[in-house]
Amino acid sequence: MNKIFEVPMYPYERHADQDASAPVRHKVIVIGAGPVGLGAAIDLAQQGIEVVVLDDNDKVSFGSRAICFAKRPLEILDRLGCGTPMVDKGVQWNVGKVFFDERPVYDFNLLPEDGHEFPAFINLQQYYFEEYMVHRVRALQAEGAPIELRGRNKVSAIGTHPDHVTIEIDTPEGSYNLEADWIIACDGAGSPMRSMLGKDFVGRVFEDNFLIADVVMEADFPTERWFWFDPPFNKGQSALLHKQPDNVWRIDLQLGWDIDKEREKRPENVIPRLKAMLGDDVEFELEWVSIYTFQCRRMEQFRHNRVLFAGDAAHQVSPFGARGANSGLQDTDNLCWKLKLVIDGTAPESLLDTYDTERIYGADENILNSSRSTDFITPKSEMSRLLRDAVLDLSEHHEFARPLVNSGRLSVPCTYDGSSLNSADALNGPARSRPGSACPDVLLGDDYLLPQLADKFTLLTIDAEAPDVIEEAGITVTRLALSVKDDKTLALKDRYLGDCDSGVYLIRPDQHVAARRPSFDENQFRAAIRRASGQE
Repeated sequence: MNKIFEVPMYPYERHADQDASAPVRHKVIVIGAGPVGLGAAIDLAQQGIEVVVLDDNDKVSFGSRAICFAKRPLEILDRLGCGTPMVDKGVQWNVGKVFFDERPVYDFNLLPEDGHEFPAFINLQQYYFEEYMVHRVRALQAEGAPIELRGRNKVSAIGTHPDHVTIEIDTPEGSYNLEADWIIACDGAGSPMRSMLGKDFVGRVFEDNFLIADVVMEADFPTERWFWFDPPFNKGQSALLHKQPDNVWRIDLQLGWDIDKEREKRPENVIPRLKAMLGDDVEFELEWVSIYTFQCRRMEQFRHNRVLFAGDAAHQVSPFGARGANSGLQDTDNLCWKLKLVIDGTAPESLLDTYDTERIYGADENILNSSRSTDFITPKSEMSRLLRDAVLDLSEHHEFARPLVNSGRLSVPCTYDGSSLNSADALNGPARSRPGSACPDVLLGDDYLLPQLADKFTLLTIDAEAPDVIEEAGITVTRLALSVKDDKTLALKDRYLGDCDSGVYLIRPDQHVAARRPSFDENQFRAAIRRASGQE
């Protein structure tokens, strides 16, 4: 059994701030050292923004928790310097299979097209995920980056002011106070920060519970996502099987609504359920057991003056579809470049309102898809169940029914359609690279496109002329000039030009498209730069 989650990785140490005569002011304080909080802190530190991370724990999360990470978050993690070790450790998978009773009725393949650096999905325990991120924090500290990670520092009170936030922090040696210009609250679904500010979620709580069991076993199951509707080992319910590294397997079993959660988590009740699924001859060891209730909810606003919420603290979805941690990483990816512009005095504070609108748009998209998956997986009326079962029966032999099978629509990048930061689309190009979309990757010789579009505003020209550098409203935009003549695979033309002969893209620091046109027009692109940085 893996014991990594029992070892303190950032043990409590007394800090000089605790002995200061007055509360010390920091630029940014991040509350919570989970994947989302660490992602925000690393992102800010890499941009030279001073950041302190506070967590009431001192080690990585107990149990696998979030395990399924999609290509877009992996691309973000690559920009943060920890994507490659996660992929190297993780279990890559592309195939998913759906069973009805014991019959395989439908399968899908998520293998991405050629020319992408990262796979469609990996499975990786959250404790490894957090371990690699802590290692990245330590590497940044060794390089002199302005980042701190303080364990056993629990925020117990908060006060908001027009130009700063005050917090009280409990430690093993007593309490102390800090001030922050900005706070990013990434303290999870039960967010104490949210409660302290008197904020709540809006949305749905579904009347169903699922058992999560992480099981260590030697098994010859393929590296695929298997989902059962009404299996013989869990009649009238559903089940899910996923492989993780180190011979750990994730098993989800639907239990129903009216249960005793504490009783159902006891090994004497869990083990018979698993044996019914796996067979009496399969030897296994329980690593972690939990029970969760489906929830699809979010805060009404993610920004509250100088306190910004991200990840599960801001929104929750049911786990089928891998939209939790994946969405949280896209939150901080959207937020941190905007916060840097505001801190540097380049952009107005109103730019942070677009974090609120864009990521609420993303949360609502996730909630919609997650709610639909939950309604299909757990029908609440006999008519709904009959319809669901008919779809499953038809999908075994008829292709038209397969798109209706919903065992969890898997996470995809959010496209910010309608964002105020986007320019109107004046290039009749591919829908996948329209303004608001995350740039699709392309293999260019021995290098990939996305790392060349990270952490800065970029003017991407494809068989088009433009200046090498544009200075506008305090923003420096550098040109990346490409030609389809150098792309033997034609992926660049397919993903960025379509039927057009040339194209010019303004790319934001988070690798989302802000504007595109068939050729460079100085006035139009200067206006697009101002709009993308919240200055118009």
